[in-house]
Amino acid sequence: MTPILRMASRKWSLYMIRTKGGTLYTGITTDVTRRFREHLSGQTRGARYLRGNPPAAIVFQKRIGSKSLAARLEYQIKQLDKSRKEAIIASGQLAYDRTSGLLRFRRPASSR
Repeated sequence: MTPILRMASRKWSLYMIRTKGGTLYTGITTDVTRRFREHLSGQTRGARYLRGNPPAAIVFQKRIGSKSLAARLEYQIKQLDKSRKEAIIASGQLAYDRTSGLLRFRRPASSR
């Protein structure tokens, strides 16, 4: 298999890491375990943000499929406030439209 075909066949995942300081970092990769080890090592392949905010644990991961869809979702999650990110982590679910790549959120139940 050629390198280009091998790259196209990889399944991309979105993940969130909680740092030792309690902040959340969001990223995408084809291998969450390998990527987390890179973040832990603090080497140049790890994210710059995590060099000053050491990672504690992977708190969310979801296989997405294509790199372009994973990148669109990553961008949207990075724009959310922490409470929305915590809601995604607590539910263990990530609702999104596979065609548009837009996140979907449930409306809070109205009290009557």
